[in-house]
Amino acid sequence: MISTLFTLYGTKGCHLCDEAEQILGQLQRVQAIKWQYIDIALSERLVENYGLIIPVLQHSSGQELRWPFSLLDVAAFNAQVMSLSEVER
Repeated sequence: MISTLFTLYGTKGCHLCDEAEQILGQLQRVQAIKWQYIDIALSERLVENYGLIIPVLQHSSGQELRWPFSLLDVAAFNAQVMSLSEVER
């Protein structure tokens, strides 16, 4: 099974980012996804790009899903990027 790689952009003290992490953890239990968390506070560029809109979930292709999102939204986003990956092959 192919696994999908996502990056979750957020920062400490962001309760919405905590919720997004929980959603990804739930999805990871039922779908083959891998994800990493990047704290935007570690980069001025990331703060400029994402400071007002975190949490943001980005697929390795560059496609983004912005908050608010639910478990169903993330599952649909995963299915969408997976189907696009299949078409590109």
